[in-house]
Amino acid sequence: MSLFKTMMAGLVAAAALAAPVAAKADKLQDVLKAGKLRVGILTDAAPWGFKDAKGEIAGLDADIAKLLSDDLGVKLELVPVTGAARIPSLLADKIDVLVAGLGATPERAQQIMFSQPYAVVNLGVYGPKSIPAATGKKPDNLNGKTVAVAKGTTLDLWLTDNAPGVKVVRFEDTPAAIAAYLAGQADTFAENSAIAVKVMEQNPGKEVEMKFVIRQSPAHIGVRQGEQNLLNWLNTSIFSNKLNGKLGALQLKWFKEEQTLPTL
Repeated sequence: MSLFKTMMAGLVAAAALAAPVAAKADKLQDVLKAGKLRVGILTDAAPWGFKDAKGEIAGLDADIAKLLSDDLGVKLELVPVTGAARIPSLLADKIDVLVAGLGATPERAQQIMFSQPYAVVNLGVYGPKSIPAATGKKPDNLNGKTVAVAKGTTLDLWLTDNAPGVKVVRFEDTPAAIAAYLAGQADTFAENSAIAVKVMEQNPGKEVEMKFVIRQSPAHIGVRQGEQNLLNWLNTSIFSNKLNGKLGALQLKWFKEEQTLPTL
């Protein structure tokens, strides 16, 4: 084989090896090229995401999604997802990012990556005055009680692993779990403090008190594994909107307080 042919063969082989690298997906560039950001969002979990009187999606997460699309300079498409379908929808590439009151856990981190937090709430169990509040670090006050919870959520997993004396009753989504409590079909319900406040406001005749605080729960934006460029951009956007006051204004709008956020 001539030197020229040998060199050409080497170049072809090198190009073949480099091709997969060149073709590697970059969701950030895909979004910019498409001119549209697809955001997975809950529509049954006020004040995170819900349908307003006009049937339009509103809430903190909807406003956060709008901040992101504005910072990117692209159009926004809000894609409704359920709590159980949040991560599967992201993994199936039905959405580009997930802004849906999503808590970070080691188990979830095996499937997706999380941004720095944009809000924080307390996770807990809520019920009537007749049930005493917990006095320790375990929910012994709930032994023998039923707790309504949306299946597959962080709350469901925690109660299953840490509250053997409690009967966990699982429902398809948050509204169904809360409706069960309001209808007297469960003694208590488990949710985050932002949603519990909304339940109190919308049902003034129903007793809704914190009975056990599980832990603080920051909310993060979720992206698929390997999308480091997109994740870096999201963290920069969150940081920038902290500094310019826009993030704090949204927290004040929906949670009645400007929050101090932990870091991931």
